Amino acid sequence: MPYRMYIRNTFSMALRLGAAIVLGVAMPMVFHNTAAAGQKVLLSYEATPSSGFNLPGLARASYDDRAAFSAQVLKQIIPKIISANGIDPATLETEVTPGGYLLKTNASLQTEGELDDITADRLAGSLGYVFRQYSVLVSRLDDTSGKTGFVIVQFPENTLNAAVAQKFFEAADATKKGLGGGYTAFGDEQIYLNVTNSEGKPYSGLDDDAFLDGLKQTAASFHAPKPEIAASGKATARFIGNDWDKSGGGEDYLGQLGGPHSALVEKLETIGKDYASLVATTAEKNGWNHD
Repeated sequence: MPYRMYIRNTFSMALRLGAAIVLGVAMPMVFHNTAAAGQKVLLSYEATPSSGFNLPGLARASYDDRAAFSAQVLKQIIPKIISANGIDPATLETEVTPGGYLLKTNASLQTEGELDDITADRLAGSLGYVFRQYSVLVSRLDDTSGKTGFVIVQFPENTLNAAVAQKFFEAADATKKGLGGGYTAFGDEQIYLNVTNSEGKPYSGLDDDAFLDGLKQTAASFHAPKPEIAASGKATARFIGNDWDKSGGGEDYLGQLGGPHSALVEKLETIGKDYASLVATTAEKNGWNHD
């Protein structure tokens, strides 16, 4: 299974640069391919809002609290968003997993399934709009036309948790600078994407061979649980997003979702109320709404 995410600063910067988890270090500018519904796509995002809510205590939230909230969102909100897009939730697999950015691991969500590009991007926009994310990563590891280098680090079954992911993340950065930009995880796989800018230059500062070599060295020297490099190659990756600092109404997402009065957006507005209620309840419980 495949890849994952970045948080607000990366998303915002990516949008401002015109692009967007390494997943290597920041934001790729990757053009649409014509992937068909038979090819798996992964959507990577967070459930905790990046904008639109007054949550001064969220920055101090523990991984466990974020993961617990994400699990509630997965159960109560995400199936509604998927259904609003005309997709059977049973056809997609979503997990709460670790996701890393600049040597910090947070709880993230990964949704994987067989969707064509248009449907995948629309679902990504729907998730980003409801959860007030600066961006949602859409990626495919099985796309032979991709131009983004990737490496999958495989851990033994049921051993990749947030602590192990963070430990390997730090070890990778210590082995070779440029590997500490970000990662995503799915099951027992930790995925690194060596994303590039519009000129094709990796944000990590490493070419794909050096990127792979650094992760091979890290895996070889890493102790229990013992990982291995399961795969490497090229992927496609793009970010569907909205700069909430400039477009406070989510205009970039709305443009992709048929406009502010589309049937889909009207459904998402209703779902958004349920999400806001869940945020409020959790924030009060965990003190996210207090300094």
